[in-house]
Amino acid sequence: MPQLAVVVPVFNERDNIPPLLAEIAAALRGRIDYEVIYVDDDSSDDSRAVLAAEKLAHPELRVLHHLTRSGQSTAVWNGVRAAQSPWIATLDGDGQNDPADIPKLLVVRDGAAANVRLFAGWRTTRRDSLNKRISSKIANAVRSRMLKDATPDTGCGLKLFEREVFLRLPYFDHMHRYLPALVKRAGFQSTSVPVGHRPRTAGVSKYGMLDRLWVGLADLRGVAWLMRRGKVTLVEEL
Repeated sequence: MPQLAVVVPVFNERDNIPPLLAEIAAALRGRIDYEVIYVDDDSSDDSRAVLAAEKLAHPELRVLHHLTRSGQSTAVWNGVRAAQSPWIATLDGDGQNDPADIPKLLVVRDGAAANVRLFAGWRTTRRDSLNKRISSKIANAVRSRMLKDATPDTGCGLKLFEREVFLRLPYFDHMHRYLPALVKRAGFQSTSVPVGHRPRTAGVSKYGMLDRLWVGLADLRGVAWLMRRGKVTLVEEL
């Protein structure tokens, strides 16, 4: 059984698929038994055909296809559910996360306390447009103030977490933006790990400034309610 599953949600990223798969293989082959699960969110380009062709070079690759477009959180959720591995690493499909950082997260995990179950990438130097950086900075500041999740960058697609813990979390659209808070609500801890970030070299962003701000702010009230209502009770058997 693989020890790690790399879950990559994609929508219309056909030109980013081959180079990202090659980088995943370069980072992980010979280091750990792994599987790669691409979840295609009903792309309108030929992403699925590209993924099918890449299976010849990457026997670790599995491909899931949404029959209807359902969004990034649902793609991550379905990829984690399909995984056979106890630990999950996620990457954005646009190639801006560097797979070479996954071994760094594994090293931090191996030295962490047992209660830390989420290792979140922290893009200390962003390689995005000014508008994207501004919207992320505002969203992170508001989220941190409301949820007190002690995480500087929840929007980074590069994360490492325990599959069992993730599947305990409440599922909802856009949940991937709030994993540190949800993990805290479940009674576990998370830690942020500085990672690299790269400019997009192919394809186009699927989120605009207003999308990031208004969708994020609308969800914050619901997540804040979940945090207030959550309760973790330790149990022992006599």
